[in-house]
Amino acid sequence: MTTEKPLVELIRERLAGDLSDLPVFHSVAVKLQQMLVSRDFRMEEVIRLISEDQSLAGQVLKVGNSSYYTGLSKVTTIKDAVVRLGAQEIANLVMMATQVEMYRSSNPVLENAMQRLWDHAISCATGAKWLALKTGYPSLATEAFMGGLLHDIGKLAIIKALDEILKTGGTRANVSEILINEILDTMHEDVGQRLMLSWSLPEIYCSIAINHHRPDFDGNDMLLVIVRLANLACRKVGKDLRPYPGVSLFGAPEAQFLGIKEIALAELEIIVEDAGTQAA
Repeated sequence: MTTEKPLVELIRERLAGDLSDLPVFHSVAVKLQQMLVSRDFRMEEVIRLISEDQSLAGQVLKVGNSSYYTGLSKVTTIKDAVVRLGAQEIANLVMMATQVEMYRSSNPVLENAMQRLWDHAISCATGAKWLALKTGYPSLATEAFMGGLLHDIGKLAIIKALDEILKTGGTRANVSEILINEILDTMHEDVGQRLMLSWSLPEIYCSIAINHHRPDFDGNDMLLVIVRLANLACRKVGKDLRPYPGVSLFGAPEAQFLGIKEIALAELEIIVEDAGTQAA
């Protein structure tokens, strides 16, 4: 009689080694982020990369005309979007437009977890960008958005791995929300960092992935501090797989490092609570 392996062990096996084949990123979105780091690109190349994928181009135009970019006149071509928004903003827009499609599953339990995880990701991204602007770090705003969007990418990878295991009949385990959260809590930071390294994403995002929960974080890393505080705000208002309404934002070390006042923290709560639907 054979004994079925524990679900955690099956997931660890699936996530061992190279993670670049895991369906959590769009290749063009990653390429744009890599280009920004190298700074070896021309705007024409950005336009070509996006335009070659008709589905992606349509998504970019849809997001570019969404309420998230309220105040801008309607963009009708990829060139319009790239010229108006700039390389960094368009790269973020492409990542956002493509990421939402990754948070899908035919399993109702996993689908629910993925949709809540996406809501958390976009809310944290929105909150982090707002915090960067509010606390005197405008130069970090676009990176803060991306850091917030991708900080929990390890959770998506784990759920994707679990989805594959269930589809192939690799386990007979009864998958529940409680079980999923327990697995995510134990593995997602390390998986997130390894995933980003496998895709050669910028090191600043790899650092956020591994350090966004650690108690011994670097308070001088303002990008990390900003994403951590936005993440806490999401937990406080219920935009998280594990809500924590009792958390004190003002008492958090991140708030002290940023020197942010209580009234601004109340604003932050409103920002993240209202986010999520803005990019739909």
